[in-house]
Amino acid sequence: MVEDWKRVIWSDKTKINFIGPDGRQSCWVKAASFSSKLVKPTVKFGSSSIMIWGCMMWEGVGTMHMVIGRMDSDQYIEILEDKLAKTMSEMHHRYSYTDIIFQQDNNPKHTAKKTKKWFKDNNINIMKWPAQSPDLNPIEHLWQELKKRLAKYTTIAKSESKLFKHCEAEWAAIAPETCQNLIASMPRHLQAVIKAKGGNTKY
Repeated sequence: MVEDWKRVIWSDKTKINFIGPDGRQSCWVKAASFSSKLVKPTVKFGSSSIMIWGCMMWEGVGTMHMVIGRMDSDQYIEILEDKLAKTMSEMHHRYSYTDIIFQQDNNPKHTAKKTKKWFKDNNINIMKWPAQSPDLNPIEHLWQELKKRLAKYTTIAKSESKLFKHCEAEWAAIAPETCQNLIASMPRHLQAVIKAKGGNTKY
């Protein structure tokens, strides 16, 4: 039932590069046909990417946060205290807080004792999530949409904070209907996984 999925807040984190998609790109060309246009520009400061955490729900995109350094359970809890509370408040007109379900993967910082205690103390229901199943999460498609939008920028962000501002602007511009279509596909998505016996699907 799609109605059941409307109660879920979907979360994940992703890497955003200053230049181009994730991973190295290369090509072979004849010496005579070499062009400087084939060479990617380089970032002349700090990191070549940022890591962001975000969430989505039936109402649309939720809050977003730029991860500082290596995320541990303490930083994760800080994100939850600030960002998750704001997102849950946007669903409160439809559901009581105890009816809302929060989705996260099985990363160790998500399942640490102190993190579990925080969820319990705040009466937040956690969805049981199968191991190694990132493709089940509809937010993965939203990350693709975000990166597609960022790829249209013609100039490179000059700092991590500037790149994050671009992310926030494009994230906020994603229509609620996009999130609703992704969430509405969950019943079909699960049926496809069952039919594939846990293997790859078109989703």
